[in-house]
Amino acid sequence: MLAEIDVAIIGAGVIGLATAREIAQGKEEVFVFEKNGSFGLETSSRNSEVIHAGIYYPEDSLKAELCVEGKNLLYKLCSKHNIAYKKLGKIIVAADENEMSWLEELHKQGRKNGVDDLLLLSRTEVKKLEPNIEARAGLLSPSSGIFDSHNLLKLLYSQARERGATFVFGTEVIGVERTGARYKVQIKDRDGISDVVAHVILNCAGLDSDRIAQLAGIDIDKSGYKLHYCKGEYFSLDSKYKNLVSRLIYPAPEQAGHGIHWRQTLDGRVLLGPSAHYVEAIDYSVDETHKQHFFDSAKRFLPLVELEDLTPESAGIRPKLQGPGEDFRDFVIAQEEKAGLPGLINLIGIESPGLTAALAIARYVSRMMS
Repeated sequence: MLAEIDVAIIGAGVIGLATAREIAQGKEEVFVFEKNGSFGLETSSRNSEVIHAGIYYPEDSLKAELCVEGKNLLYKLCSKHNIAYKKLGKIIVAADENEMSWLEELHKQGRKNGVDDLLLLSRTEVKKLEPNIEARAGLLSPSSGIFDSHNLLKLLYSQARERGATFVFGTEVIGVERTGARYKVQIKDRDGISDVVAHVILNCAGLDSDRIAQLAGIDIDKSGYKLHYCKGEYFSLDSKYKNLVSRLIYPAPEQAGHGIHWRQTLDGRVLLGPSAHYVEAIDYSVDETHKQHFFDSAKRFLPLVELEDLTPESAGIRPKLQGPGEDFRDFVIAQEEKAGLPGLINLIGIESPGLTAALAIARYVSRMMS
């Protein structure tokens, strides 16, 4: 007889961890299957560690709503459990007239989304706050910040386990089949291939989430679930830049991301990034030939930067639903009853602001299950 469980969560990134922590509070028997040897080894640990305010996204989108809710939940959790964070604020800077009008639109968008502390800044006001920054204008977001995402992952994992969730690492899901009112989940580990039966499946597989949806029988092209990998690289700056800027400094965003920005890490290092370019395969190397692009981007608002002070740092991959040149796509958080798959909830395209929104996403999924 096959082992039977209530809920199978596929993926132990920040979304899988937060969701396991949230739903394991009930009576459900929750198992989390993760193909890697530990939790949070992919997108969740390869990012800017920025707590976003919720400015950029269309009104009433899941990205906007869950970012604003998640930001508040995240600051509270960090305060309660002594996870290091700094609510240092962010200035989005405009370099020319076109970007100034864009800042005004962004200000309006943020207010529509419930971010009510935004302030438009003149060149003089930007200079007063950040003397080393050159900008025609700026938009100040006081509620943006940075935090220790690695300790957040550890806390979520620990709390999920305390509440009864079971984690199975080194285990890849290779089959999902609807059988009656349940699902047969085929898993592969170092001992071979085996099956478990689950009543509910939560697809939190991040970069693999479209593959999992496909395994369950969903046409990912027809449904718009096919992911596009978008790589972001980071370069670090020499330690002499440590105190030149006290806030996050963001340029006008690119089509695929928020633009190469400047930030200080909690340990005092200064990073530029991430960039954004689409790739076919997952590869976490940093191409040193991209140094000039990073330098040119930073030089626009920080004239003191010198090319030789940039060093390759790290890279991450975003699981984007929109391909190159395509319009905004929202998170997919979908109960697949219409596809004939009740009890399957797909979470696909959970890119930025997914880390900020993680706790709110977990609550959202929990409500869908009740």
